[in-house]
Amino acid sequence: MPGTLMSVGTLEEIIDDNKDPLEPGCSVLLNHKVNAVTGVLMDDMGPLVTVMKVERALQETYADTGGLDNQIQEIKESVDLLLTHPEYYEKMGMKPPKGVILHGPPGTGKTLLARAVANQTSATFLRVVGSELIQKYLDDGPKLVWELFQVAEEHAPPIVFIDEIDAIGTKRYDSNSGGEREIQ
Repeated sequence: MPGTLMSVGTLEEIIDDNKDPLEPGCSVLLNHKVNAVTGVLMDDMGPLVTVMKVERALQETYADTGGLDNQIQEIKESVDLLLTHPEYYEKMGMKPPKGVILHGPPGTGKTLLARAVANQTSATFLRVVGSELIQKYLDDGPKLVWELFQVAEEHAPPIVFIDEIDAIGTKRYDSNSGGEREIQ
């Protein structure tokens, strides 16, 4: 159906026995207006597997990030200390940061620095490219974000590195389409 907005859903229960390819837990394509199943997504891997890279044994160290002495010190004080000695924040009565944004032009060492922090703190490094979080089907992008943080929780403590995050931030504009509203 050209021009029809589609959503991805998970089948919970089958009420009609004549649906051979369907089984509880499978991903289905839904017509957005009437929520009718229009297809079955036969992908063995979850969509997150294709967009996220999970790494445990990293080789990078702070010594590999030449010329970033000030940035390394700031990272050590905010992220490294939080992961290695969280009790320091409690003693000082400070709220630990929920995240850190590394910004700068390509090639300035942002990914290398994040990987070094993960190595130095024995954290799991989860890397995803921001543009991959915008998916073709409605509700698939938010599902990826939810799954990303589920994986992060399972591999705690994590460093979640969203590369090229500027790809998902666009100027807001009025939209009537559900898909366009989700992207915004």
